[in-house]
Amino acid sequence: MSGPRFGLVLLDLDGTLLDTRRDLVAGTNHVRESFGLRALAAREIERLVGHGAPALVERALGAERRELHDEGLRRLLEHYGSHCLDHTRAYAGMVEALDALAALGVRFAVLTNKPQALSRRILDGLGLSRRMIAIVGGDTFAERKPHPRGVEYLREVGGAERAASLMVGDSRVDVETARAAGIAVCGVRWGLDPEGLEAAGPDFLASDAADLERVVRGVEPAARTLNGSGPPRP
Repeated sequence: MSGPRFGLVLLDLDGTLLDTRRDLVAGTNHVRESFGLRALAAREIERLVGHGAPALVERALGAERRELHDEGLRRLLEHYGSHCLDHTRAYAGMVEALDALAALGVRFAVLTNKPQALSRRILDGLGLSRRMIAIVGGDTFAERKPHPRGVEYLREVGGAERAASLMVGDSRVDVETARAAGIAVCGVRWGLDPEGLEAAGPDFLASDAADLERVVRGVEPAARTLNGSGPPRP
């Protein structure tokens, strides 16, 4: 093969490129506790992530507390914005994989439902923004994942055909986004929603950054079943 199979790779943020678990859990529980509610277990909160900050707050507080949702969102963004880099790091091997693929001409962008300014702040803080041709957040357009608008925009920015574009994510939302946009999708086993990801049936599965690199190059790893073995650590 003369070059990588995929020339444009669209990366989800939480649970895919970055391990944001501890900071997201802390921010969500800060909101709950500020309203006098008990803290939730980390795994409970991880299952709520993926649809953006408003949905996270709504689910964490519950539909029966609808009157608290707007204030809860404000409190989450204020707290998380100040603590989003306390523990967040890139997953093991991801930066090295991105750099190795970039040397082959692969271009990267972020497609997340996290607010755009907050996503950029985190990526700037970790020195990763310069590796991206663009960052699309949940508030960049009126539509967010799984709507294909973000994919279409990033394909245009990257000048990539559908067949040369790959969505990489850790959840059903990412698979649905890729399907809606007519591009391939690689699921990562180390993310926040391994059960939902497996059920959604991504085209490829990566167990670590080296697997993902092989998928992008066009040397697919053998299919593996998600077994909850846990994520690689930064």
